[in-house]
Amino acid sequence: MKRFLCLTLLSTSLFFCPSTLIGQQEDDPFLWLEEVEGERALEWVKAKNATTVAELQQHPDYAPLYKRILAVLNSQERIAFPSLVGEYIYNFWQDEKNLRGLWRRTLLADYFNPAPEWETVLDLDDLSQKEGEQWAFKGADYLYPTFDLCLLHLSRGGSDAVEIREFDLVKKKFVKEGFFLPKAKSNISWIDRNTLLIGSDFGPGSLTTSGYPRIVKIWRRGTPLSGARTLYTGQESDMGVYADAIHTPERQYLVVFRKITFYTSNFFVLEGDKLIKLDIPDDAQFDGFFKNQMLVELKSDWNTGGNAYKQGSLISIDYDQFLMGDRTFSVVFTPSERSSLAGCTTTKNALLLLKLTNVVSELFRYTLQDGQWVSEKVAAPDYGAIGLAATDDFSDQYFFTFTNYLAPTALYYVSANGKKIAKVKSLPHYFNSKELLVEQYEAASKDGTKIPYFVVRSKKAKPNGAHPTLLYGYGGFEIAMQPGYSAVRGVAWLEKGGIYAVANIRGGGEFGPKWHQAALKENRQRAYDDFAAVAEDLVRRKITSPRHLGIEGGSNGGLLVGVMLTQRPELFNAVICSVPLLDMKRYNKLLAGASWMGEYGNPDLPEEWAFISKYSPYHNLAAGKRYPRVLFTTTTRDDRVHPGHARKMAAKMEAQGHPFYYFENTEGGHGSGVTNEQRAKLLTLEHVYLLKMLR
Repeated sequence: MKRFLCLTLLSTSLFFCPSTLIGQQEDDPFLWLEEVEGERALEWVKAKNATTVAELQQHPDYAPLYKRILAVLNSQERIAFPSLVGEYIYNFWQDEKNLRGLWRRTLLADYFNPAPEWETVLDLDDLSQKEGEQWAFKGADYLYPTFDLCLLHLSRGGSDAVEIREFDLVKKKFVKEGFFLPKAKSNISWIDRNTLLIGSDFGPGSLTTSGYPRIVKIWRRGTPLSGARTLYTGQESDMGVYADAIHTPERQYLVVFRKITFYTSNFFVLEGDKLIKLDIPDDAQFDGFFKNQMLVELKSDWNTGGNAYKQGSLISIDYDQFLMGDRTFSVVFTPSERSSLAGCTTTKNALLLLKLTNVVSELFRYTLQDGQWVSEKVAAPDYGAIGLAATDDFSDQYFFTFTNYLAPTALYYVSANGKKIAKVKSLPHYFNSKELLVEQYEAASKDGTKIPYFVVRSKKAKPNGAHPTLLYGYGGFEIAMQPGYSAVRGVAWLEKGGIYAVANIRGGGEFGPKWHQAALKENRQRAYDDFAAVAEDLVRRKITSPRHLGIEGGSNGGLLVGVMLTQRPELFNAVICSVPLLDMKRYNKLLAGASWMGEYGNPDLPEEWAFISKYSPYHNLAAGKRYPRVLFTTTTRDDRVHPGHARKMAAKMEAQGHPFYYFENTEGGHGSGVTNEQRAKLLTLEHVYLLKMLR
């Protein structure tokens, strides 16, 4: 089954902002930096990049560190992570010879060999050269159940906007006069060989104010896109409208969901020619179907059918009985105070659930027996993070991963009967972890809430307050920060004597929806108080001191460290602020920012700007304050979080006389680059910056 995925993360933003400025503020002297491709703006970027690169490349660790990081990124010992598609394993691979990458495949049986025979399906470097474009691979939608055709997503320079082309997987060629969608933030799904469900930019009036599709259509082969039948039209003020054809062994379901806000939706299922609205809470997450059971994840308590269901629970009901009015749900999972549901997917006969208990993963296999859910814990490794890597619609075989801060990521295979577990491959130990240990502490936030955090350090590190320490955080969108092995962090920081800490602050998903909702909108300051409390606890324990303490965050985490920069500058000596939100007065007018008002609030409403303004980094930067020399990073091709945030913040700091570093990659989308060379350059700049500032 292809699980229906509610698009509820930052990674789903779907709009590229034009160069014109919307809703200008006359009192902002740096609006011109919002012109993504503006000549003046790009000249400014070029100059700041040159200054930053020239200074940081002079660091004695730069050249050897770049070489080592690039070797890690290009290593042939990396895991070729699988996608199970029919009889094949598909994989996308980049190395020193394939800069933009190979989309390739091998037979499932051959995948387990030490050196599988990979068959190239598409060479992205060759395609880029032939077409004169800097293509980045963004995945494919496969035709179920034959898997001989797919809809290939190609991005220019790594942006979220993609061009979609039909591709023949037998001939390994694009289909002449096949389905094609020009560059847009489209969502697309196969109904059958000749019919698609699509949401896209169909022209004027077809997008929401967030830049997402507001219209879903059914498009039949051989007909013009303009003639596609409209299935549903949302409101212009909605976040967006999406559709999916969910394939299960029992039947197909055609589902439309209207995202009203980031956290509220209406769900519809097409029965015959009629769209039927599912009577579930607007803030619930629809998790698809299994054995005709409709799966619903609750974000708040729900009383229905004479029963009470707890926030954070996963519940199910027979879909046909539900349509007939039954509201008696079965409870699949109920959280505890320190546990939460971290994810679910299906095989042919099993529902696989990931649970987090105090930020540590467990994997469970659920089956339906005589209408009752029966669970058993999968014998996966303990004390780390488990990820569901690939599942099969036609059997109960699947792949999962396990990792923690010191254990290299390993890939495991579970046999077709869902019982036998075998390790397929593991990353090598890229750095020496024998002398390292991991500890979990708690810090008391301003309101007394206990905030857990991890510390990775040398066993020999004495509590003297002199250790260079990097604290990482995110705290938003119900995303949990789980333990994970980072070869780059190991070779570039831990091996050089650095200490690494990760804060599990509110706003994230470590303890379910309640942990996330505790830091929404007017309560946003709680996330920042949590992070500051962890930093203070590191100092109190003499693990480090403000002179040696640095922080890092990206996207929403970039906002987090931007707030720390302006609210608590005395607590840190280095700040890596990546692809950040910083101008919280205009964030809802830039790219897909309007879609995140469910998280932060609407700055255009005076009563909401009143609390947003208290932490907006761009507006709280002061000329008379002393700040640590921050490193801003972003990409020109980021069509998710506008590069203008980082540009304008740096420009304002410059105008006020504050020193900073700035680096903007011309490719990469909402990330660090498209090629491994680009990624290695950015990662090296970041780590030599930390070494320079914190040693």
